[in-house]
Amino acid sequence: MPASVRRVVSLVPSLTESIAATAPGLLAGATDWCTHPADLDVPRVGGTKNPRVADVLDLQPDVVIANDEENRVADLDALRDAGAAVWVTAPTTVAEALTSLDRMLTLACRLDRPEWLDDAAAAWAEPPAATTRNALIPIWRRPWMALGRDTFAGDVLAYLGVANVLRDHAERYPRFDLGALPPYDLVVLPDEPYAFGPDDGPEAFAGTESRCVSGRHLTWYGPSLAEARAVLNEQLYS
Repeated sequence: MPASVRRVVSLVPSLTESIAATAPGLLAGATDWCTHPADLDVPRVGGTKNPRVADVLDLQPDVVIANDEENRVADLDALRDAGAAVWVTAPTTVAEALTSLDRMLTLACRLDRPEWLDDAAAAWAEPPAATTRNALIPIWRRPWMALGRDTFAGDVLAYLGVANVLRDHAERYPRFDLGALPPYDLVVLPDEPYAFGPDDGPEAFAGTESRCVSGRHLTWYGPSLAEARAVLNEQLYS
């Protein structure tokens, strides 16, 4: 990473929010899907899966921030081949996410550790709750897909006492057949990446309790972590 960082392009919505909350003037560009903060006013470079590499390079970033899951290797390789410094995050647990955010901000972006990250760490310092529910967590329909093994969102739910029934699946985001699932007593329906809601999702699981939750609080790691535990607890148990 460069010793001095003045321009950063972020290809990950949650990491865009993290940088904007810490040093907004550092952001030189972001994806079309970077929706937080709401008043973010920087050049857009396409989607997370299809960034316009030439546009990213035209912004002359000192560092490009990416994620192993969100972004494609081919795009990141193209940026590196063109001489860009690319920092890639890959957390699969809450603890890893907190460490990853600290490293990204202090090492890749050359910033001081922000107060919001201390608040987020404090919010998740209490050990995971005892498991009280076994849940299916769909993330897409047509075809149906759900959280499987080793996912950040699955670990978030584990802290809240919700066990993912597909946590031992061979795939991280498996497709599933509604008629061939292990027993579960709850369906957790986030509003992203698929926009599940009260009128789109629960009807497919008639007879089983379903809860619609904030996808940003379930799947993003960044400033939202400071309030995510309380927000999701309210949405799951109120």
